[in-house]
This record gives sequence, C-alpha cells and structure tokens, in this order.
Amino acid sequence: MKPLVSVLIVEPSEVICLGLRACFEKAGGYNILAPLHSASSLEERLHSACPDLLIVNPTLLPSTPKQCLAAIRQQCPAMPVVALVYQYVEKQILDLFNYQIDIRQSGSEILSTIGAAMSEMKKESAKPEVQDNYELSDRETDVLVLVAKGLSSKEIANQLNISVHTVNSHRKNITSKTGIRSVAGLAVYAMIHNLM
Repeated sequence: MKPLVSVLIVEPSEVICLGLRACFEKAGGYNILAPLHSASSLEERLHSACPDLLIVNPTLLPSTPKQCLAAIRQQCPAMPVVALVYQYVEKQILDLFNYQIDIRQSGSEILSTIGAAMSEMKKESAKPEVQDNYELSDRETDVLVLVAKGLSSKEIANQLNISVHTVNSHRKNITSKTGIRSVAGLAVYAMIHNLM
C-alpha cells in the first residue's frame, strides 16, 4: 500500500477547507492536515508537519509573496505549492506558483491538477541533482540573469526572442547544473558569480 499524500491547506474560509477535504477524501490516498486560516505561522507548520503538498490562498501571503514562496521552496524543495483561487489575483503572483486550482472547478478537475503537480514533483526529485557538466552555456547564463531579476518564463521568452518551452528547458538545465531550485537561490548564485 502506497503512503498517503499529506496536504496542508492555507485558507481562511472553513467552508472551502471542508469542500477541499471532501474532494480529497472521496478520491482516497490523501491525508488532509488541520488547515491554517492565515499564513502567519506557515513556516513553523511546514517545519513540524512536513506536508507533501501545499495549497494556499495567494491573498494570504505577505506583501512580498515572491520572497515568501522562495523561503517555502527552500524549506521544502520537493513540495508542490498550489494557488487556491476564487477572486482576482494578479498574474505575476499566480506565476510564482507551480499550479493553480479554482474553487469553481469540479472536484475531478481539482484532483487532476493536484495529480499533475505531484507527478511533476516526483519526476523532478527523481532527476540527478547536479550534472557532471557544471558550466552554464551563454544562453543559460542569459536566462539565469533574467530569472534572478524576477522575470517570468514568458517575459524571458519575449525578451530573448525564444519560445517559452525553450526558456523552461534552459531553466531545467540551470537547476540541474547548479543544484539550485529556488529563484532566490539563483539570484544569490548570479550575484556571487558577478553575472548581474
């Protein structure tokens, strides 16, 4: 029997938390942890509970969501972080998340998105952390600098006149070569190596 996937939900609405819990319980294979109704103690909870999946309402993040999510990813690099949306959230904030679910979606659509998030993270964690060829190509260096400046894959693609798919391939190669998964870590790497 495979282990249950532990899920932490950060959402102020008890009704929404109960609805998500019902979806997961109906599907089976999930252990829903007691939800948090604010993000104030999120880091401590991540440390103590070590969930496999985090679902968070983006409006609960502090005024610096990018830094908050970078800290979360540094603490739990293999954990997908999914945005729970039911009101307007700026696109640049949503782009910081691995996936998004909307409470207006059906339970099967939500579970499909969650399944995709978990599968992607398993594939990522199965890959070797660092390649033997550590040196970044010129184009990978260009992408790294723009990632460190906080640009999304689409913005990088527009600026470098390449496809989003190519940008994502470069980002995977950068992560593989450096062993650094977080944007904050890549920014530090870029500064240490005088790339910015």
